[in-house]
Amino acid sequence: MSLAKRIIPCLDVKDGETVKGTNFVNLRSAGDPVELAKIYSDAGADELVFLDITASHEGRKTFTEMVTRVASAVNIPFTVGGGIHELADVERLLYAGADKVSVNSAAIRHPELINEIASRFGSQVCVCAIDAKETAGRWECYLNGGRVKTGLDLFEWAHEAADRGAGEILFTSMNHDGVKEGYANEALAELSTTLSIPVIASGGAGNMRHFRDVFIEGKADAALAASVFHYGEIKIADLKQYLKTEGIKVR
Repeated sequence: MSLAKRIIPCLDVKDGETVKGTNFVNLRSAGDPVELAKIYSDAGADELVFLDITASHEGRKTFTEMVTRVASAVNIPFTVGGGIHELADVERLLYAGADKVSVNSAAIRHPELINEIASRFGSQVCVCAIDAKETAGRWECYLNGGRVKTGLDLFEWAHEAADRGAGEILFTSMNHDGVKEGYANEALAELSTTLSIPVIASGGAGNMRHFRDVFIEGKADAALAASVFHYGEIKIADLKQYLKTEGIKVR
């Protein structure tokens, strides 16, 4: 039996505020993350993702306090990422109330971090986030919020992360991020059909049809989006109703 597809609003948090950009730059404010989280939870979002995009030492303290506030405001699972380098970071965020953590740059630099998180807290806690860009037909992984090339192949790294114990892959196409012209469905379909763990699609949602396409063509297990939700362009209840009429199983 196929599982219901999940709709996941993503909140990029900078200095305690939700922000959103295009292709990883030009950030603008989108409101208080805890208030937004509560609105999304009440509106029928299945999960939430919070990314600390300025994970400096001071930023981490603010972010951890925010996680505690989110945990008391919502009753749906939420994932937090940004600035997670070691098990102590994971412990701190789970203790603050997060359900899962998302690792990205640190996992590429120290792949054994995935093994450590999975063996200490369970695979279900570890989401491996991958930012990749397609150039000349090849998908390459990037570090540090899309600023540093790695030479790593998206598909090879996703398989290694799964083998090491990641519970989910969150794949963001940098080519599609914030552009609102649809998700990277070909790459997503390849990931989804070759991996044994769920794949969350990120980057490219602009209208409801894009969500339909990412589930049908991209075969994704979940779709993540930010600006279309933050700025009220798509209401979650409307989106779920639309997906149901398109024959897609949602919660």
